[in-house]
Amino acid sequence: MTHVTYKIVEHDGGWAYTVNGVFSEPFPNRATALAAARRAAAEQRVPGRTEGIEYETADGRWLSETAAGNDRPETEVEG
Repeated sequence: MTHVTYKIVEHDGGWAYTVNGVFSEPFPNRATALAAARRAAAEQRVPGRTEGIEYETADGRWLSETAAGNDRPETEVEG
């Protein structure tokens, strides 16, 4: 199972959470960023529908896959 960690960091004059090097929007304080990260982590664990997806790889190839709606990652928030 995939594991995703949300980290609370200072960013862009405020606070944000980051996942795999990608930053959220800035928040005015650490507590607000932490609450937003906890919400996002919880939402990511919610199962969805099984659907077909298409995406482009870094080398420009398009791939099609079936994304299982119950294949959700484990999440945690470090802050």
